[in-house]
Amino acid sequence: GGGGRGGRGGWGGGRGGRGGWRDRVDRQASVSVRPDWKRVDEYDLPKMLAKVVTDQTPPKSAEDLLWCGFLDQYNDVYDRVSARAPAPLKRSENKEFYPVTTTDDPVIEKLAIDGAGNVFATDAILAHLMTCPRSVYPWDIVVQKLPGSGALFFDKRDASQFDYLTVNETANNPPTKSDDDPEGINAPERLSLEATMINQNFSQQILKSAKTRRSFDLPNPFFDEEDDEGMEPASVAYRYRRFDLGDDVKLVCRTELHGFVGKKKGKKEEDEQYMTAYALNEYDPNRDHLAVNWRDKIDSQRGAVLANELKNNSFKLARWTAQSLLAGASQMKVGFVSRNNSKNPYEHVVLATQFYRPADFAAQITLSEGGMWGIMRHLISLFRDQPEGKYVIMRDPNKAIMRIFAVPPGTFEEDSDEDEEEEEEEKGKDGKEE
Repeated sequence: GGGGRGGRGGWGGGRGGRGGWRDRVDRQASVSVRPDWKRVDEYDLPKMLAKVVTDQTPPKSAEDLLWCGFLDQYNDVYDRVSARAPAPLKRSENKEFYPVTTTDDPVIEKLAIDGAGNVFATDAILAHLMTCPRSVYPWDIVVQKLPGSGALFFDKRDASQFDYLTVNETANNPPTKSDDDPEGINAPERLSLEATMINQNFSQQILKSAKTRRSFDLPNPFFDEEDDEGMEPASVAYRYRRFDLGDDVKLVCRTELHGFVGKKKGKKEEDEQYMTAYALNEYDPNRDHLAVNWRDKIDSQRGAVLANELKNNSFKLARWTAQSLLAGASQMKVGFVSRNNSKNPYEHVVLATQFYRPADFAAQITLSEGGMWGIMRHLISLFRDQPEGKYVIMRDPNKAIMRIFAVPPGTFEEDSDEDEEEEEEEKGKDGKEE
């Protein structure tokens, strides 16, 4: 993260970000609560939607403010992959991805200065909060309330694991380190890195070459040719949107689209559709008797595979759906990607892909759009009543409780160098890191 130019923290294509997952059996908090933090509120996550959230109406309006970046066209040969005719997953070595946090985004900074809204966030952060009752692993999000304007910025912490996808987080038996897996390839943190790479590679592989590329008004705001020599930005359009939540709440969000579906022959231009793309992944079909083996089922009983994923990855799927809804995508493409061999976490095949309409998919996974906005409205009104300053929203590592703390203004900033040195020493002590 960090960096003057909008926390580029570019994750190289298929090469992985910085690791740093800790063991998560009796899970540790994602960030430790300091003695000078003051608790503002806490919520029982399972009761959040029923008891806390009152106003569940969708936004009064959603308008586009700016489009940046470019989109490539979906390659429909991927509609035809199957367990009988799978497609090897390729690594996109030269694509750069930018999971930039709100405060580091130069476009959001300019929109904030111009008074375009009074709440600012990214789709990843909003979708996370909107679906957080489903979360099991610990997480944290930082909120800043500015002096004067009272504008709210929702951010992720620089060194956090926020952008790494979890695997089977909501399963009855989520992955753990075990003696059957001496290499640790199925430990949660390694699976997380694997899933994140699969997702990035899949999103780019299913698109056509740059010939049909659609470029938007402004270039990708995070790409810097000098820094990123030999690289190019991934196919992403950043669609900056403003949602009017009533009560003078104007929420500006950077959303992402990943491609467009070309029009069918003889159809009108308007029939082109924007899409998002995500990949579910199978790592070991034999890990327990409840597992559904994708190669056996995906061609004939895709519903069974999906039902199992909805159980094991309820939070991740809800987050993707919320992101797709926020971005106004007409289609969400989900890939089913499996290891070539369950012992090798580096080689994968695409066994199937499926288009879902985000609103229909939300209904299928019982994700209420009103409930999503209700959670955000509730949090925004809570922070509106607080003094200016910095806050942390965090999920308890072992109980389904979300707490909000007021924290001193310099938190997570002043001692980042010392922290990193301490972390290096820790790694040395554990002897876990290569």
